[in-house]
Amino acid sequence: MSTSRVFKTAWFSKRAKKSAISDSELCAAIKQVMQGQADNLGGGVFKKRLNNNMHRSIILAKGEHFWVYQYLFAKKDLDNIDEGELLAFRQLAKSYAELTTAHVDELVRINEFMEICHDS
Repeated sequence: MSTSRVFKTAWFSKRAKKSAISDSELCAAIKQVMQGQADNLGGGVFKKRLNNNMHRSIILAKGEHFWVYQYLFAKKDLDNIDEGELLAFRQLAKSYAELTTAHVDELVRINEFMEICHDS
């Protein structure tokens, strides 16, 4: 069984901190996503509720090799992403699928991605 790697983008990290969403909550949520407990929006894009249903996260996946928390919004501010945003996230997920391990490691090195859930 291969190990999945889980990341959050620098932008997501700042937004999660402001929203008091911890890495441990993100790790618990990603385990639920891996078990199918999220909205699969197609094309490697998932929507997962966080923070007692107060926030929504958009997660991009490269198969089951790595998952990236990409976008976060408050339910009170936005009901859902629109079709254009969904298409953009699908395109980004497609480009993430092209990344090699070396590319991902470089994104971590330059702090564009922060790796979380190290024990999974």
